[in-house]
Amino acid sequence: MSDTRYLDWPFLEERHRVLARELDAWADQHISHDHGADIDTECRSLVRSLGEAGWLKHAVGSRSHGAGETIDTRAICLIRETLARHSGLADFAFAMQGLGSGAISLQGTPEQRERYLSRVAKGEAIAAFALSEPEAGSDVAAMQCNAHVDGGHAVLNGEKTWISNGGIADFYVVFCRTGEAPGARGISAFIVDADTPGFEIAERIDVIAPHPLARLRFVNCRVPLTQRVGAAGEGFKVAMRTLDVFRTSVAAAALGFARRAMDEALRRSTTRKMFNQVLSDFQLTQAKLAQMATTIDTSALLVYRAAWQRDQGQSVTKEAAMAKLTATEGAQQVIDAAVQIFGGQGVVSGQAVERLYREIRSLRIYEGATEVQQLIIARELLKENSWK
Repeated sequence: MSDTRYLDWPFLEERHRVLARELDAWADQHISHDHGADIDTECRSLVRSLGEAGWLKHAVGSRSHGAGETIDTRAICLIRETLARHSGLADFAFAMQGLGSGAISLQGTPEQRERYLSRVAKGEAIAAFALSEPEAGSDVAAMQCNAHVDGGHAVLNGEKTWISNGGIADFYVVFCRTGEAPGARGISAFIVDADTPGFEIAERIDVIAPHPLARLRFVNCRVPLTQRVGAAGEGFKVAMRTLDVFRTSVAAAALGFARRAMDEALRRSTTRKMFNQVLSDFQLTQAKLAQMATTIDTSALLVYRAAWQRDQGQSVTKEAAMAKLTATEGAQQVIDAAVQIFGGQGVVSGQAVERLYREIRSLRIYEGATEVQQLIIARELLKENSWK
């Protein structure tokens, strides 16, 4: 494990420290740093392994199937940070089980929780969160995928894209326009099983850090109304509540990437010989390492502050946005510095820092791009100072 002194910070409890150390030891034995060619198969295997070892219980909010009735945000963050340090794909596999089933944890009926959360927690079913569309990413209210009621069913038509776990998920929580009111107030959420007639994978999408990703298509896809998550027209609230839980954990994953890059940079700079000394003897290298360490600690403080506040029942809209913005942008800078320290070796395929360089980029975009986080922070600041 990297420097673990942050585990002694007052944001965390003893159970969190035990969790982090046990997971790190498990990951050393069970998680490979290298990804195979068949990413789908590897993701399924990772979900099974994480479920069998009991780690996925932390991804769901259920007293009977999860680690507790509510999701422990600090635990989620520690797990994602630790897994990301070992393997970006392992972090992805864990995170999508939580995000994909998050709406059910938060708003699902007892029947929905029983049917889905138990399998998610055991790694027996893969979950997906289907919100984005070709013309509706950050602007969720612009979605066009729609559903109308026909007897006891909702009939879905439209597309979703950039859907993680698309193509391998066993079920998708899909957000559709149902028209109860204009804009965001007329959206509902439905659980769509992968084998539902009228649902298909329209396209698989390849990205620079490979993971299962797809465009989905719904053509007169009939889903029982009992599969609706939350009340009609409240899907936007369900989506935002889900993202609020997991947005801070995106920052934690970025923090894990940054810590791994720091470890690699320290190892390289203290062993790479140059001009009759080692790279770390140069003041320019020392300045770079100092900035990397400071950036990591800044991010960690914001991440665990936001996680602690949410676990205390406080609103963390602004704090989570600050954590995600700072940690993802900071991790990009730390990893870039690590690549620079490695020189030519840093861009060789298979090097840890080369893989990190590809893996960090998407975190600055998904679950709210950096620019969206800036808007959120400013909006919350203006709301807090409404007397002006």
